[in-house]
Amino acid sequence: MDPLSTVRGMMTPEMRAYIPKQVQASVDQAIQDGAKSIPATELGQFSASPTRALSGAPQADAFSDTLHQFVSDVNAKQVAAGDATKGLMTGNGVSLQQAMIAMEEASVSFQLMVEVRNKLLESYQELMRMQV
Repeated sequence: MDPLSTVRGMMTPEMRAYIPKQVQASVDQAIQDGAKSIPATELGQFSASPTRALSGAPQADAFSDTLHQFVSDVNAKQVAAGDATKGLMTGNGVSLQQAMIAMEEASVSFQLMVEVRNKLLESYQELMRMQV
């Protein structure tokens, strides 16, 4: 039994519904052709280096960097909104419109960050519920 048919046998019909038809057709064709492994040309398309991941060498985690940048941007908008509000209250040349725009940008970006956090938590909880 080849690896592709093993994986395909473990998939439930619900899981198969999420696979795009084009991908499913290429998997079916590979099984019919008797494919035993992924060609090296296709493996080269991935950006992560498996040898670097296994070597224990520190590597930049793009996902954590992206999240850090996202939180930093939200924080910067919160600080800018606070400065705009302070400038409006002290009369330092900040108009009411500028202060309101800064506060709304901060509010919307914070709401987005909370929703992203909620989705990440839901995804983590779903992974923890999976049976091995």
